Amino acid sequence: MELKPNIPDGPIEKKWDRHRFEMKLVNPANKRKYTVIMVGSGLAGAGGAAAMAELGYKVKCFCYQDSPRRAHSIAAQGGINAAKNYHNDGDSVFRLFYDTVKGGDFRAREANVYRLAQVSVNIIDQCVALGVPFAREYGGLLDNRSFGGAQVSRTFYARGQTGQQLLLGAYQALERQIGLGQVEMFPRHEMQELVLVDGKARGIVVRDMVTGEVETHLADAVCLATGGYGNVFYLATYAKGCNTTAIWRAYKKGAPFANPCFTQIHPTCIPVTGEYQSKLTLMSESLRNDGRIWVPKAKGDKRAANEIPKEERDYYLERMYPSFGNLAPRDIASRAAKRVCDEGRGVGPTGFGVYLDFHDAIERLGQKKIEEKYGNLFEMYERITDEDPYKVPMRIYPASHYTMGGLWVDYNLMSTIPGLFVLGEANFSDHGANRLGASALMQGLGDGYFIIPYTIGNYLAREKFPAVAADHPEVRAAEKAVSDRTERLLSIRGKRTATSFHRELGKIMWEHCGMARDRKGLEHALGKIPGLREEFWKNVTVPGSGRELNQSLELAGRVADFLELGELMCLDALERDESCGSHFRLEHQMADGEAKRNDEKFCHVAAWQYTGEGRKPDRLVEPLVYENVELAVRSYK
Repeated sequence: MELKPNIPDGPIEKKWDRHRFEMKLVNPANKRKYTVIMVGSGLAGAGGAAAMAELGYKVKCFCYQDSPRRAHSIAAQGGINAAKNYHNDGDSVFRLFYDTVKGGDFRAREANVYRLAQVSVNIIDQCVALGVPFAREYGGLLDNRSFGGAQVSRTFYARGQTGQQLLLGAYQALERQIGLGQVEMFPRHEMQELVLVDGKARGIVVRDMVTGEVETHLADAVCLATGGYGNVFYLATYAKGCNTTAIWRAYKKGAPFANPCFTQIHPTCIPVTGEYQSKLTLMSESLRNDGRIWVPKAKGDKRAANEIPKEERDYYLERMYPSFGNLAPRDIASRAAKRVCDEGRGVGPTGFGVYLDFHDAIERLGQKKIEEKYGNLFEMYERITDEDPYKVPMRIYPASHYTMGGLWVDYNLMSTIPGLFVLGEANFSDHGANRLGASALMQGLGDGYFIIPYTIGNYLAREKFPAVAADHPEVRAAEKAVSDRTERLLSIRGKRTATSFHRELGKIMWEHCGMARDRKGLEHALGKIPGLREEFWKNVTVPGSGRELNQSLELAGRVADFLELGELMCLDALERDESCGSHFRLEHQMADGEAKRNDEKFCHVAAWQYTGEGRKPDRLVEPLVYENVELAVRSYK
């Protein structure tokens, strides 16, 4: 298979405008003849479903939560980037484009990133029109703050709950279309299989999570907006329900999975405290605007934070990266935290933590101002840790947070399967090997509001869609695959829970495919995971039946997919014999400990194509060509 990115010709700043003009259009009266399935109801899913319904398409939207409001986009805290240049500090569409490409360590597709920077300015206007209560300056203008990897203030925010407010805006737009009858909503439905007819995506098989009933829904195109797969690490900042099942089904139907090893570790999470934990909590990157990160200079210093004088503190990010300081990109800040903790200078009960200290900011601005900017975040931290961050520094440590990898898509956000579009974090397209903070919300809404409504129309106008009967052989085969998988899980009746397998997989992944990787560790993981997967299919216990509400069955299915995905991630990390962004191979680092890329051999997207059960997938390559930025050593010093 050849990966064709379908990037339009012309100067980069004109590609999207030219492409929109050259696309085929669907007559307004004909739009109502087409049905589109949207799987997922986060920012990309709700935004895309609402935008397409507004145009006149019939949309079926599915989510496994009890309401679209509970999509994981709601957990994003810090903000959303846009090149508005409200602070008149030198920002521009090109600077946002450059910062994003550089932040991703030159492993993203130029044309997609530039388009994202272009539409970013429209996203803010759209959200304001929907009633999103962004923070404002005294004069009434929208306020901005800084985020990692940028030296300008371009991040729009609503205190520490930006994702929640953006999702409520998208949700209201979606609910309006539900009320008008343009969108049919299916909450508590989980996608179990993709239906292909004549090689095109024509529907999905879902399980009603309340009744257990298996249903098939047919359409003219399918969009996946199901988020990331970071819960493969077990301990992560994702909601516990986040999984890989939808995109994994598409992968097994022939859609290549791109850059699966590009997984982001966020530097400001509340540290792990014990084996009993099932997830981790993120403290927003926005806190790094005013908080200073430090550890004791001396190894083994166990004094309380406030007892350590400033001259005995190592503000290591400010020391190592003076130009960006505490706002160094996430991958760099995470590795720096790991380094000082590995040196024996970590803080907290486990020694795996660093301080995020607001003492100086409170002295400079006053506690009231800090409360205005971050009050809900401080309250959340105190509730979890029983420590008052106004009086003592927060303790933070890196954790799995986001995935840059995902299904491969072309410029139109379509996978190699005709009619299968992939939006937001579920695709690979915009962030390269590391995502800059506040860019996830930008991509989700950009894909949903401003890109998919154009590109899906271009596809529908160029194809013919004969009716598909409910008893079509491909439909029946997809339904049988779902029932067979369910019966297999229920028939094992083993002695270990799915959670125990998930926890064991997570330890393998974190240790050998987490913040740092090397050949020996990856080969060890690739030796361990198949055995763990084999034991899962022999010894997992799934009580109950499939024809009822059965959360054990849901979890077992998701863990089964993680056990396969984890192996692919390790394989991808092993084959990419370089360091870049979040993919840090210990064998490939410069004298100062920074990532050492190999542009001659690995300046490409690696996309894996499924070749069958038990067989090694094919590694496909899309070369990355940089015409508007120069490949350079990424430096934030």
